[in-house]
Amino acid sequence: MKSLWWMCAVVSALGVGLLAHSEQNRNAADSDKEKLIGAWRLADLRAPGADGKVSSVAGLKGTLIYTRDGHMSVQVMYPESAAAVSNDYVLNGYEASFGSYYVDEAAHTVTHHVQGSITHGIVGKDLPRRYQLTDDGHLIIKSVRPDEHWSATWEHY
Repeated sequence: MKSLWWMCAVVSALGVGLLAHSEQNRNAADSDKEKLIGAWRLADLRAPGADGKVSSVAGLKGTLIYTRDGHMSVQVMYPESAAAVSNDYVLNGYEASFGSYYVDEAAHTVTHHVQGSITHGIVGKDLPRRYQLTDDGHLIIKSVRPDEHWSATWEHY
């Protein structure tokens, strides 16, 4: 009788442990970090023009990748007509950087720790970005800097 009671207690404890593990896995799958993982295609980039008005930048192509183990990469190619564009992120109409990332779900930020870039000025910097995951499956990323007024909308490949 004692061994039957003991066996029931062990089975019960294992069941509780499996339920807790299953709940943890479900919560991890529902996390924003898990939703970010994968390859994203640039759907829209909005940025201020020469007149200061924010509008879509036409003709861009881009990809953004977040890996499960915490690495990221982003590449954006401007159209031929904007091949001379250069700034902190873009060199001659091309943006490319890679590194690691950290997600702060409470603040809705993802911070890119830049390890390499086509523009050397951002190498070694942390670039915090505000993110939004929309109901229709898009990822919107904006700079948290008050002097940067761009936003990029991405969709899963």
